[in-house]
Amino acid sequence: MALPMPEDKSESPAERASQLRHQIEQANYNYHVLDNPTISDGEYDALLRELRGIEAQFPELRSEESPTMRVGGQVGRGFRPVRHPRPMLSLGNVFNHEELNAWFERLHRLLPGTPLDFVLEPKIDGLAIALTYERGGFRLGATRGNGLEGEDVTANLRTVKDVPQRLQTGPIPQTVEVRGEIYLSIEGFERLNARRAEEGQALFANPRNAAAGSLRQLDPQITAQRPLCLFAYQIGYAIGLEVETHWQALDLIRDWGFPVNPLARHLESEEEVWEYTQWLQDERDRLGYEIDGAVIKVNSVALQEELGFVGRDPRWAMAYKFPARQATTRLLDIQVNVGRTGTINPFAVLEPVTIGGVVVRLATLHNEGDIRRKDIRIGDRVIVQRAGDVIPQVVKPIVEDRTGSEEVYQLPDRCPACGTPIVRPDGEAMARCPNPRCPAQRYRWIEHFVSEPAMDIRGLGERLVQELLEHELIRDPTDLYDLTEEKLLSLPGIKEKSANNLLTSIQRSKSRPLPHVIFALGIRYVGLQTAELLAHAFRSLDALRDAPVDTLEAVEGIGRKTAESIVEWTATDDNRAILERLKAAGVTSDVGHLDGGEEGPVSGLTFLLTGKLESLTRGQAETRLKDLGARIAPGMSKGVDYLVAGAEPGSKLEKARKLGTAVRDESWLALLLETGRLPE
Repeated sequence: MALPMPEDKSESPAERASQLRHQIEQANYNYHVLDNPTISDGEYDALLRELRGIEAQFPELRSEESPTMRVGGQVGRGFRPVRHPRPMLSLGNVFNHEELNAWFERLHRLLPGTPLDFVLEPKIDGLAIALTYERGGFRLGATRGNGLEGEDVTANLRTVKDVPQRLQTGPIPQTVEVRGEIYLSIEGFERLNARRAEEGQALFANPRNAAAGSLRQLDPQITAQRPLCLFAYQIGYAIGLEVETHWQALDLIRDWGFPVNPLARHLESEEEVWEYTQWLQDERDRLGYEIDGAVIKVNSVALQEELGFVGRDPRWAMAYKFPARQATTRLLDIQVNVGRTGTINPFAVLEPVTIGGVVVRLATLHNEGDIRRKDIRIGDRVIVQRAGDVIPQVVKPIVEDRTGSEEVYQLPDRCPACGTPIVRPDGEAMARCPNPRCPAQRYRWIEHFVSEPAMDIRGLGERLVQELLEHELIRDPTDLYDLTEEKLLSLPGIKEKSANNLLTSIQRSKSRPLPHVIFALGIRYVGLQTAELLAHAFRSLDALRDAPVDTLEAVEGIGRKTAESIVEWTATDDNRAILERLKAAGVTSDVGHLDGGEEGPVSGLTFLLTGKLESLTRGQAETRLKDLGARIAPGMSKGVDYLVAGAEPGSKLEKARKLGTAVRDESWLALLLETGRLPE
């Protein structure tokens, strides 16, 4: 069952501490042993902090058995227990700048007058493991378990490609233990859950639990099928080796053949530490794996030993925790809205819950099949996840918390906006309203048409679009070009300045580049990248309108389903009229940018940039390449001559290697831009 968290003011501190210990131990068991969390990370942290506060205020209530003194987790059944030669203790947590500064102040009190430098690493949301090597060969791999004793998962770890079977270059100690984090990439996690859904298996709540469940399989062949990864972060102990700093240890670990997170940094000051934690927090949603904070360590090994430990925490390291991205709440109802292409989109109405500083009341449920696979019911307590600007989603129900009053959901038979019977095309996940004149579809289409990636018509918010439709000043997006100041001023609340600004924005949209105009049409399966491919291939709306399926499918990157969707869209009289009205309104569909710059030293060559560049932004680099005559590709394909890969390049790099495309780094690009010639 999910854990209750009462706040009974009549409870004595001893009673509340006992209750908190029970709740935390149960949560640890569910999370670490069963790999089935029943409370969110934020709720767990709150329980632990409350218990620490009580024990700090009433020292007589402290106990060696308290979870504040131990690492969460127990040794699971089915694996041989392994005693760690040096305990794998967890870290203390801080949650804001004030608490981080308090830790710095404690360090200075313990080491008065001693200059300090630090190493900061992303806190990977995975499963901690210890890898022991003897004479350079991999001999033992164990989970952290309870910190003193873990599980022998050597056979499973041998299936993880990132775990070296032998240490490579550098001094090889007689015995060394390297500690790291086993994790799943976000892409790997989504693939794994999709496969489990197809097979009718329970879904993992998050990548961390998926990684733990994968590594703790009794059959190593199952583990081998899971895309597990490793980041090594520490030398646990060594015989026949000494290092002076943690930064040197990371270099040595890397030389031995372990992947070390490329975002680790050696920082000279506390100000740099704070600035880098904030940068990492901003970047977390652009990484291909989950991080839930930053780990900050005193760099000097001698100072680490001098500082020692307090309770279960090393004094010389601290975890700065980012705002929680998951929470548990009650699903009050399931409702639907209608998308611009007629899709019937279910969404969850939630009991309001704060996630990462934002109050969440609604969350996506994707489609009816997703609701069925996850067995989500109205009235369930559910885990909700929010990542950056992504719409919150319901991850899973907490089945253990059910009372029997929960309701199985049924999608409506008719469109809630127009009453048309809903259809469910074979082979498609989404049910649809087939009525092209459905008012909800019209509204969503106009909303899409005016958005920044499409025609970028600013000043048209949801309320104004609704009023334009209700007053019958527009019926489809092309009617926007017939608006006048007089018509706009007839609407309630519209002032002359707002009307003129909107008309200026509408006029400016007439010169939007062709890919954005194609995207604005709202054709199913045609996103901005696909629109870019179509613009390069057909050069005009007229040519695209008249293209048959086979011609469309011949374009690199355009599949059969997309080609058929385009032909279906352009075949209707209403949509052909839309294209004619756009032309009559003066929408020019500029194609000049598609060819790159004028004649130059790299004319005729196609480039694609991926990853993060250090010396300039990707947009700046693309502009300068176009000035040299280059074409910039919208995506990875056989037509790309050079892929320039910065930090964290993602899947495009792997695809380029498979296609045999020339891959170059940022230094090569800088030389090209500086000299105007292709480097040797």
